[in-house]
Amino acid sequence: MRQEQAQIVRQIHGLGEIADRYDAILCDIWGVLHNGVTSFAPAAKALTSFRQRGGAVVLISNAPRPSPPIRRQVLKLGVPEEAIDAIVTSGDVTVGLMEDEDGDRVLHIGPARDLSLFAAAEATGRRPRLVALEDAQYALCTGLRDDESETPDDYEPELSAMAARGMTMICANPDIVIHRGETLIYCAGALAGRYEELGGRVVYAGKPYAPIYARALALAEKARGAAIDKSRVLAIGDGMKTDIAGAARAGLDALFVTGGIHRSLHGERPASPADPAGLQRLYEECGLWPIAAIPALQP
Repeated sequence: MRQEQAQIVRQIHGLGEIADRYDAILCDIWGVLHNGVTSFAPAAKALTSFRQRGGAVVLISNAPRPSPPIRRQVLKLGVPEEAIDAIVTSGDVTVGLMEDEDGDRVLHIGPARDLSLFAAAEATGRRPRLVALEDAQYALCTGLRDDESETPDDYEPELSAMAARGMTMICANPDIVIHRGETLIYCAGALAGRYEELGGRVVYAGKPYAPIYARALALAEKARGAAIDKSRVLAIGDGMKTDIAGAARAGLDALFVTGGIHRSLHGERPASPADPAGLQRLYEECGLWPIAAIPALQP
């Protein structure tokens, strides 16, 4: 996302229009490859075609779980093996952050499905112990405990008590919201943001922060068997404050998928290009300009 291109965002219809510029793609998962219910076949085909031409594809996700179960989920939803070289998740980075914390007593805020994160931490030799708030040395937030019925407001007393104790929160998923099918779901980032407003300290894993991009680039180079110039790496995502901001911080070009979390820019025609005026306002509000925009990833 080089600055000389800052005010010019090209609208494209297929990845093939720009793919020859790149040797590797770092592709978001949720909102680009699937919506948590079904996969998007054209997106998978676009990545498969890129790999067939010799490019490397690393999926980069803010999922607060280690990459093996995310890979299984992606494949189960119908994304073919041929579309993927490797996956790196916010959960992978979180394990390292847990190792860096003083103490082993941790309060977990999140659903039971994220407990695989603790098994991954134990595999490194660290044995974090799940305890109640009053006994915890730090907190690990992977999301809302029941993201189908709760909102961040439900956590106000708990977050206030944590802030009063001066606890650090590790946020394993910086996303604020996602769409699960057509339902808007709050993520860990929403709780982390509120905790910061209360004066709490938050350490973030995942996009848009640097560690996950370093891991993803290393995996891309491993897949290619050679060093990769960052000017020939394309980040693809649908979140301006995570995917596109993260690409900018990492010095990478970005392709913005406008039909994901910002789908309201399409009005009643989700398959059409997003409203140009609305897009321009979004770019200016965020201070971010991807090198191109596309309604949905396709070849």
